[in-house]
Amino acid sequence: MSVQLKLTSQDLRFLRSNSDSRPFRHLGNLLLNLSYQSLQKATDEFSPANLLGVGSFGSVYKAIINEGRTTIAVKVLNLQRREASKSFLAECEALRNIRHRNLVKILTVCSGVDYQGNDFKALVYEFMVNGSLEDWLHSSTIEDQVHQEQRDLNLNQRLNIAIDVASALEYLHYHCQKKPIIHCDLKPSNVLLDDEMIGHVGDFGLARFSSEDNNNSSTNQSSSIGVRGTIGYTPPEYGMGNEVSSYGDVYSYGILLLEMFTRKRPTDDMFQGRLNLHYFVQEALPNRVVEIADPILFREREEDIAMNNSHNNSRTRRSKIQECLTLMFGIGVACSVEQPGERMNMKDVVTELHLVKKRLLKTTSRP
Repeated sequence: MSVQLKLTSQDLRFLRSNSDSRPFRHLGNLLLNLSYQSLQKATDEFSPANLLGVGSFGSVYKAIINEGRTTIAVKVLNLQRREASKSFLAECEALRNIRHRNLVKILTVCSGVDYQGNDFKALVYEFMVNGSLEDWLHSSTIEDQVHQEQRDLNLNQRLNIAIDVASALEYLHYHCQKKPIIHCDLKPSNVLLDDEMIGHVGDFGLARFSSEDNNNSSTNQSSSIGVRGTIGYTPPEYGMGNEVSSYGDVYSYGILLLEMFTRKRPTDDMFQGRLNLHYFVQEALPNRVVEIADPILFREREEDIAMNNSHNNSRTRRSKIQECLTLMFGIGVACSVEQPGERMNMKDVVTELHLVKKRLLKTTSRP
């Protein structure tokens, strides 16, 4: 059964006035009154220089408002895509019901017409200074490659981001005011990082409300936007026509986790036939973790070398990092098994990740 999403002008006012965006409350009516004209000016006429990314149903631009003092992100829907309006409504419907520190905050919405009289719809978000997790894991341009060494994520940072994302999903699945929300499109490009490198899950264009009680793996409503998710991150049951469930998000999270610590995309050319990222990691556990992990995770910083002034200390540190990676890979594999009912749930995932975090803090603390 598909869900009919209907947003009235009252709903849009609710979104504008109730978004948990405290740092932006000083902007007051400026946010409420953003129009096509003001967004066009703020993005320098939607200049390619301000383009942050392109998704299935729209493009995201960096915009400057408040006389140059405030930066925001503007998602402009491509209404020529048949399902873009449904995506807009789905995202609004989901975002009006959620408040969590690890979810991207919506500031306002804009629904009007452009200069040619065409419909115009946009969502305005808090700007994430450090871009997406995708940007940090995978270099996409020459400039990125030149500065890649400064953008490497260490083990502690990756674990923190993994916890941030898991906490967001736990909230969506168990703690929303209404029914559980299924994100349906979790991937590195939809995990955004703020100035403190805190992870925020964004892009709810495929999100769905769930009727499941989260105590079983029963499926629920089907999507009216066609294929749910992105190749490589979509659970296998969706490809067989099964309806969305929280266990689908768990699968996507498991793949994301494995990608974060191997630095290999699930769509890498090396994965052919039965071999995929899940089996690649599973077959390496527990004795070949060093072979499959991102080598950067074992690189010692100068301060670490100074602290670990003996060969034995350095070897112990490496062994403990390997132990933590084994646990992380184990969680990722347990989340991405083929059968939905055999996967972990997000409550257990969060619990296990915090245990790994405690273990890592012990290994990296100074004597």
